[in-house]
Amino acid sequence: MGLIEQQLRGFAHYNTAFNGALFERLAAMPDADRRRDLGAFFGSIHDTLNHILLADRIWLGRFASAFPTLASLADADVVRRFDSLRQVLYADFAALRGGRVATDAVISRWAEELDEGLLSAPMRYRSSNGQAREHAAWIAATHLFNHQAHHRGQVTALMHQLGVDPGVTDFLVYVQQEAAPKSAAQG
Repeated sequence: MGLIEQQLRGFAHYNTAFNGALFERLAAMPDADRRRDLGAFFGSIHDTLNHILLADRIWLGRFASAFPTLASLADADVVRRFDSLRQVLYADFAALRGGRVATDAVISRWAEELDEGLLSAPMRYRSSNGQAREHAAWIAATHLFNHQAHHRGQVTALMHQLGVDPGVTDFLVYVQQEAAPKSAAQG
């Protein structure tokens, strides 16, 4: 397995762990705080989380269309058509959380399926404004994770504004914790 495959799989595992911890902390907040427009690009924590999930499903839909042999995406809840990048997938926080968990599981399976041949293959799709695009698939896969990190950073900033500690967010810390030997008490 090449380095890019390792990196994408690492990002998928981190994504799942980070989202799980983030949603756990957010579940303890009042819904009104999660929905309060605090001036972020998508306004509120809820709407930003909704956008991240929508974008993930859009990218997975593009991968499913470009590479129809990806078994991980065959029955996955992906988005192939959308009206807006602000389209609401889930108005309810519990449903949004459930959708996030389900999509993170798909992303993990998808990342396990990616190989050098697929990642170096050209990927063709249309952007959100309808423009035809083509580039190596590794660029789109990397963008999926970079996009999540960008907007999750906004969510953690909004949490800080509301006095909520988002916890440790660094990928490096996650990797170090995963690599640390587990004690007999933990194992």
